[in-house]
Amino acid sequence: MGNVERVDKTLPTNEMVYYVRKDPDLRKRWNTDREGVCREFGLSQVEIDALMGEPNPKILMDIGVHQYLIPHILRLTYGETGMTNTHPALTAYQKAFPDESKAAIGGSKWDVAEKKNG
Repeated sequence: MGNVERVDKTLPTNEMVYYVRKDPDLRKRWNTDREGVCREFGLSQVEIDALMGEPNPKILMDIGVHQYLIPHILRLTYGETGMTNTHPALTAYQKAFPDESKAAIGGSKWDVAEKKNG
């Protein structure tokens, strides 16, 4: 899944996530004007598209977002409260990496995809 060698250290998304996590005003704006925040940090349209709607961990990694920051993006987007096995921040990886997820947790109580299909 993750691959540190694919990280683009110059990618504005990586810097932006660091600041959004630390600044309460930016966190609030993340939920009300995510695209505006992205533009202020100079993100490309590809980066903005990857962050709008339901962020996809695989796409984010493919464009060079550091794998450590992706869970932070998901928590910023979906919130931290009510974390359950079916919380969108946790199931995003199963959706993005179905084969790897099935190999790692298939058939277990954490396999949300299996419960939906079976």
